[in-house]
Amino acid sequence: MQRRKFIAGSLAGGGLMGLSFNPLWSATNFFRDKPMPKRTLGRSKIEISVLGFGGIMLNNEPQEVCNNLISRAWEAGIDYYDVAPSYGNAEELMGPALEPYRKKSFLSCKSGQRDRAGVEKEMAESFRKLRTDYFDLYQLHALSSVDDVEKSFASGGAMEAILKARQEGRVRLIGFSAHSEEAAIRALDLFDFDTVMYPINFVCWHNGNFGPSVYDTAVKRDLGILVLKSLAERGLRQGEERFFSNVWYKPVLDDPLFDQALAFSLSRKVTSVIPPGNASLFLKAIERVQHYRPLTASEEEALKKKALEIQPLFSA
Repeated sequence: MQRRKFIAGSLAGGGLMGLSFNPLWSATNFFRDKPMPKRTLGRSKIEISVLGFGGIMLNNEPQEVCNNLISRAWEAGIDYYDVAPSYGNAEELMGPALEPYRKKSFLSCKSGQRDRAGVEKEMAESFRKLRTDYFDLYQLHALSSVDDVEKSFASGGAMEAILKARQEGRVRLIGFSAHSEEAAIRALDLFDFDTVMYPINFVCWHNGNFGPSVYDTAVKRDLGILVLKSLAERGLRQGEERFFSNVWYKPVLDDPLFDQALAFSLSRKVTSVIPPGNASLFLKAIERVQHYRPLTASEEEALKKKALEIQPLFSA
């Protein structure tokens, strides 16, 4: 059966930019060339899809839209789903949409609270909204400074709640997300995490020296590396409006560069990439990952030259 070209090139410049996912795009009309690739999540030995479902894209969408999008993602082979309380009403929408697939999915949640009581409250609400009694992965969310890390590990801090939940069997794996190299390295010094969620982005890596240090540490420890901002191109310029409501940077929209940016991340020892929080870009990533191949040395060098022309979103 010939593959339906539902998302290629035309989406990047067509009428779906910034709009909600169309519920009339039935999951039954999505045909895959081959199974979604999977990779092992560090030393856990759990295999998950190389693309993750970023729950933030559900924020403020109708429930029917969310149900359809998760159904299509599941059919495409996506079994890793990520969400957080800070993503608007995404948890409430993901709960019923993911419920039919929950037992076979890998569900990750996180908390931006730094104290035990705050995490316990958020975690309880997340369990309720997501209609589950355990998380496959729970993370300290958005560590942005060393102070964030120290507060999380202090007496009465966030880690006490997460460790208690793991002891009770309500959390399987523990990780963190960060956009700060200092914070990430400090967190890795203080605890033997299972996963690290961090930007592995061609511009930041080559033009900001942001990524290699945390990446190398995670690889040495055989941690699962979950990739943020793989498909980010640059920050928004002064007065520039968002391209998509749930994406605070300019994502890669050029088709060839989209493929190269995705390949840059997947060419490394990472487990899974979470595309930007927009349905059209997520579906495009599903299509393009079918054609993924590691970058050659010459392609990597050409991408590095391209990166040097772009202002990085993060720098070390």
